[in-house]
Amino acid sequence: MSNYQFCTVADEGRLRIVTLNRPEVMNALHSAAHHELEQVWDEFAARDDLWVGIVTGAGDRAFSAGNDLKVQAAGKRGPMAPTGFAGLTRRFDLDKPLIAAVNGIAMGGGFEIALACDIIVAAENAVFALPEPRVGLIAGAGGVHRLPRMIPIKLAMGMILTGRRVPAREGKELGFVTDVVPEGQALEGAKRWAAMILECSPMAVRASKQAAYRGLDAPSLADAMATVYPAQKANTESQDYIEGPKAFAEKRKPDWQNR
Repeated sequence: MSNYQFCTVADEGRLRIVTLNRPEVMNALHSAAHHELEQVWDEFAARDDLWVGIVTGAGDRAFSAGNDLKVQAAGKRGPMAPTGFAGLTRRFDLDKPLIAAVNGIAMGGGFEIALACDIIVAAENAVFALPEPRVGLIAGAGGVHRLPRMIPIKLAMGMILTGRRVPAREGKELGFVTDVVPEGQALEGAKRWAAMILECSPMAVRASKQAAYRGLDAPSLADAMATVYPAQKANTESQDYIEGPKAFAEKRKPDWQNR
């Protein structure tokens, strides 16, 4: 395990687990933390041996309370990292899958970190909100844009305009939470999802993620389906594209090479 100032990083085989580590302020983040996390995710993106990432929070109270308002109030906010809150919310070119293991409160920027992930696994005690308007701010790290793209607009606006708190099970009913697990088991639940992803071809997973997200921005379904996205092309030209059907025919587990 590698230790940083504001997070811990543990690589378990092909899985990277990043833990936001400021439990004394409910894992709220500031400029220095964003820049540190940017480096962590840059390395994750660049390393061929890491295929899936999990982000969670230290302690049993919070995933992340979002922006460290005390730092901001003291006039020490500092510049945001180019890749956004926690080095993730403006990172639009990461095709490796990310899972948020939400172990408690996910407020404001904390919720926006989770929304920037592909899968959200929430403990039963998790609570989600975009409370920025209550303190004169806007959920500008993607909250006001990602949430309406994930759930019906009227339901999204019901959260955005009021800052109300939504518990984990309601989050699953609304559609932004993937899975709800018992309190204290968010990370274990996220690891189960990661294990299922790791059974698949990493190149096919990345091609699927890239096509899914980019296809949402296509003018029509026909346009989305007619487009061959870069990761999709790379996948069809890979050794793994041959290995998958071959392993199936031979009734064995595929030996993915990620090339």
